[in-house]
Amino acid sequence: MPPAEPAVADRPGDHWDRKVANGLAFLRRRLSGDYEVDEFGFDSELTDAVFHPLLRLLYRDWFRTEVSGVEHLPVDGPALVVGNHSGTVALDALILSAALHDKHPAHRYLRLLGADLVFRMPVVSEIARKTGGTVACNPDAERLLGGGDLVGVFPEGFKGIGKLYADRYKLQRFGRGGFVSAALRTGTPIVPVAIVGGEEIYPMLADIKPLARLLKLPYFPVTPTFPWLGPLGMVPLPSKWLIEFCPPIPTAHLTDSADDPLVVFNLADQVRETIQQTLHTLLERRPDPFGP
Repeated sequence: MPPAEPAVADRPGDHWDRKVANGLAFLRRRLSGDYEVDEFGFDSELTDAVFHPLLRLLYRDWFRTEVSGVEHLPVDGPALVVGNHSGTVALDALILSAALHDKHPAHRYLRLLGADLVFRMPVVSEIARKTGGTVACNPDAERLLGGGDLVGVFPEGFKGIGKLYADRYKLQRFGRGGFVSAALRTGTPIVPVAIVGGEEIYPMLADIKPLARLLKLPYFPVTPTFPWLGPLGMVPLPSKWLIEFCPPIPTAHLTDSADDPLVVFNLADQVRETIQQTLHTLLERRPDPFGP
């Protein structure tokens, strides 16, 4: 006779039960304060549980992002990741940090350097700190690099994200090259990264400067959907994104030249030119901004 079948078949644990249990455990830790933040306020647990899943929906499904050149990032140890800035709203920095974390074999975090304005805004400043950001200044950059972190910087600043759509993918000035000085003082390699796709999410057609001055903003954008559609105008257009990390530029042999303006300028110009040329290459690969 064949063996009798068990009354209830064995089956793996319920997926949703585990999700609920993990969610409740997460809430208990948050409410009890049983979690850690570093000296800059970075909360890796909150970043992994809340912010990265939201950004993942954007970069994977909405922007259909393709990432290449991850092998140019160090497996461990510091690097200064320098990118182009665009998009009216600085989503490119957030997308870059989430994509890097997911694609890097060691799932490393990118510690972003942000403008003073970011850390003067309620709620936004808290989110920036919790996700690993800090003020874009050399002392903080050098402390992070000295601690072995990957640090992300966008030297164009507001000139990059606030430029008109007619100037898309034309890099703005890189300031005085402060990011280069931080890399030189710590002997950290610089990894240029080119980001295509951010220019099309909120195409800026005009900048209402009097209104920007009144609101104490660097610019007040007019796009095809904002301010005409109100809050709906904040929904980014689904452009196709390409992100490419370029080969690292070593600086260990130049640590004695951190205060030499000529060395700093030449290195900053090399980084800028590398990003600009890579942008041209990526744009040839992506002839349709809203293609598959």
